[in-house]
Order: sequence, then C-alpha cells, then structure tokens
Amino acid sequence: MGRKSSSKGTPATAILAAAGVPFVLHPYTHDPAAASYGTEAAEALGIAPEKVFKTLMVEVEGRLAVGVVPVSGNLDLKAFAAALGAKKAGMADPAAAERRTGYVLGGISPLGQRQQSPTVVDGSALTFETVLVSGGKRGLDIELAPADLIRLTSAVTAAIGTRTS
Repeated sequence: MGRKSSSKGTPATAILAAAGVPFVLHPYTHDPAAASYGTEAAEALGIAPEKVFKTLMVEVEGRLAVGVVPVSGNLDLKAFAAALGAKKAGMADPAAAERRTGYVLGGISPLGQRQQSPTVVDGSALTFETVLVSGGKRGLDIELAPADLIRLTSAVTAAIGTRTS
C-alpha cells in the first residue's frame, strides 16, 4: 500500500505522513441526507461494512474516550466501559465531541484529534490486513493497517462492537 497524495490534507493525514505510515485516501461524495455516515462511506466506496470503522466519542466516568467499531454494527457501551476499567459509559454530547476532536460529526477521525483521548478499537479490526476509518472530514476515509491505527492512537483492543443484521 502506498501513499496517495492529495490536496485533501487533514490532521489525520498529517499524523500518518509524519509517522511514515502507508495509507490510501478514499474520497467519496458525501450526501448530506445520508442516515448513517459510516454506512454511506462503505456503500459509496464499495467496501464491506465490516472493514469500514466508525469513530464514536463516549463519556466514561466524566471523561471522553474514543470507540472505533465496524459500521456494520453498534458500540456495546458496557463492553467499552469494561475495556477501560469502568462500570458504565454513555455516548458523548456531540458538541463536546467536536470541541475535543477538532472534527465535525461524520468526519471524526480517531487520528489527529485536537486532544487525544483513551481509545478502544474493536478486536475485529485485527482480522483484516487493512481497515478504513474517517479521514477527518465527511467524504474522506483512510485505509491503513490496523496495527498502525492502534499504535498511533495508543489504543487497546477489545470486543466492543455488536453486529446488526
């Protein structure tokens, strides 16, 4: 996998470039009427939704944390809390998520956030050679090796995703 140069630079792509991590940008046309940003990305790019991961901001005992799960499912809040040694978690306020990360909803990347937060990546990511995550804006995904994603976000892995059918 090589680096695809583009004028679509974001803090996420800058972090990857600075670290010398191979990645591929996958731009697509974002539809403002789309019901789910992650599902929209998977469909627009023609990639299995199990391989496309969404970034969710979660509040755990008064602090923000990041959950990265396949767009084909949901975040198991109880499992997420347990992965961080807490008893319970809830979805973060959208405005707080945007302030913390520096990204807009639908474009929150786990990489290059304004303030790094504890991060948990669903263990299913490790079953793929590469995964896709938001590139830092709506209509842009980044493909990279899950090990690089985990290393650059200082993430832990755990079974935090649930499948929906």
